[in-house]
Amino acid sequence: HCAPPDGHPGLLLGAALGELAAAGRDKLTFLAPTALQPFGAWVEQLLAESTGKDGKGIVPIVDEPQTALDSYQDDRAFVQLRLPGEGPDPAWAKGLQAAGHPLITLDLKQLPDLGAQFYLWEYSTAVAGMVLGVHPFNQPDVEAAKDLARQAVAAYRRQGALPQEQPVLGDEDVQVWVPDPALIAGADVHGALRRFLQTAGPGSYVCLQTYLPPGPAMDAALARLRGAILRLTRHATTLGYGPRYLHSTGQLHKGGPGNGLFVQITAAHRQDLPIPDEAGRDASSITFGVLEAAQAHGDRQALVARGRKLIHLHLQRDPLEALEALAAALEQG
Repeated sequence: HCAPPDGHPGLLLGAALGELAAAGRDKLTFLAPTALQPFGAWVEQLLAESTGKDGKGIVPIVDEPQTALDSYQDDRAFVQLRLPGEGPDPAWAKGLQAAGHPLITLDLKQLPDLGAQFYLWEYSTAVAGMVLGVHPFNQPDVEAAKDLARQAVAAYRRQGALPQEQPVLGDEDVQVWVPDPALIAGADVHGALRRFLQTAGPGSYVCLQTYLPPGPAMDAALARLRGAILRLTRHATTLGYGPRYLHSTGQLHKGGPGNGLFVQITAAHRQDLPIPDEAGRDASSITFGVLEAAQAHGDRQALVARGRKLIHLHLQRDPLEALEALAAALEQG
């Protein structure tokens, strides 16, 4: 709850975050009014990169579609940020507490108070790292995906093609690749994602890693898919656009507890542009599309090397239609 006025808010919040995560409530779910929602993208990076290492970590859950109270498992803790007259529905927040979920409330008197929140969360994240026994100021696993992406780019420049991964399933709309075909044994293209999600164990979370053009329509389609996954599995969900997420939650994915299921979604490029080899010149040996594909490939390989569960869905045609179809398939029960 709110820190007492005579306490140190950074120490109190950090100790609470660390102890909650150590007790198994490592899915820290943020609830915020619209004016404060962009703060979630910043705090997501801070928590994931600072605490996700040595097999430990706090999994920040931001912008997750709201669902029924009984859909939340006991690996959750909640943080609500409030402005005067703005914030999560009070009755719903009380319902969280009644269901036994820890709820931390941070009240801002006015929007400029957000500046203090940046310092508060930087301080408390360092304290949480101390409680968890991790070094909060390094990122030892971020470079792994970078190295593998560079190797893929080098292979493209030598051979004219990126390293290939043979799809396990596919049709004219979607191609499916998994490092371990047993994860989707018996499924067809439309049932592969559902079968993959069924392999989640206690304490898991589902991470959508999307290499798709962001925008309102894409955000809405991904939110629908994310909500369908949450309702089907009852596991916490995260969402990141690539390659940005590599430097926000990527450290947690590789160095954290290893309880994530990773759904990487790529799509065919309708338009691609060359990257000049030298500034001011037209000569180019690689395009932005190839670079993006290399980064996605590098992250897949880095996750597989650490034994993470992963499925790669490559959308062949209209990505919005494909995402809607994937969500509809999960919503059918």
